[in-house]
Amino acid sequence: LGSALPIRPGALNWMTAGRGIAHSERSGADWRAHGGTLSGLQLWVALPQAFEETAPAFDHYDAGQLPVVRDKGVEARIIAGAALGAKSPVKTFGDTIFVDFTLAAGASAPLDAASEERALYVFSGAIEIGDEVFEAGRLVILKPGASIKVSATTPARFALVGGETADGPRYIWWNFVSARRERIEQAKADWAAGRFDPVPGETEFIPLPE
Repeated sequence: LGSALPIRPGALNWMTAGRGIAHSERSGADWRAHGGTLSGLQLWVALPQAFEETAPAFDHYDAGQLPVVRDKGVEARIIAGAALGAKSPVKTFGDTIFVDFTLAAGASAPLDAASEERALYVFSGAIEIGDEVFEAGRLVILKPGASIKVSATTPARFALVGGETADGPRYIWWNFVSARRERIEQAKADWAAGRFDPVPGETEFIPLPE
């Protein structure tokens, strides 16, 4: 597609693979020269089967384009979907929720049951749900239909992710995902034969795993 954009704190790069896309992630020269620590989340969202062969796309959103809700020690950045009375501008192909929560010590965030499937990933600190404590690195799968309250006794950050139940199983092989096994075999053949459009300026080629 020819997109080349840096991603900065609070920003979002949203790529739709559709019928097939190649991409490259590189650190800038400044970063390579001086080093540093980079933190982020990369999530894969399954397209509904009706859109699996849609045209590939890439959209960038600066931090200021994503709504942020702040209330009583809770900060929620709405990356995809709608929550807490705010709606993200990010285009999705089905019900999708992705919210970046930051809680101050002693703060609580109510989470409704609007999406069929939901999970929390604890990025830093620890959160409490009822009598249970979940520390950084934990993925918490929530029961469908349950409204809950997430609390933090110390500063914490977590992501709420989820959406509608997938319309059938998905198969994953390397970087290829599809509802059809034969489509993955075709993608493997296309990659090996160089039929994916190359990333402009990229000289490295990663072969299929053996």
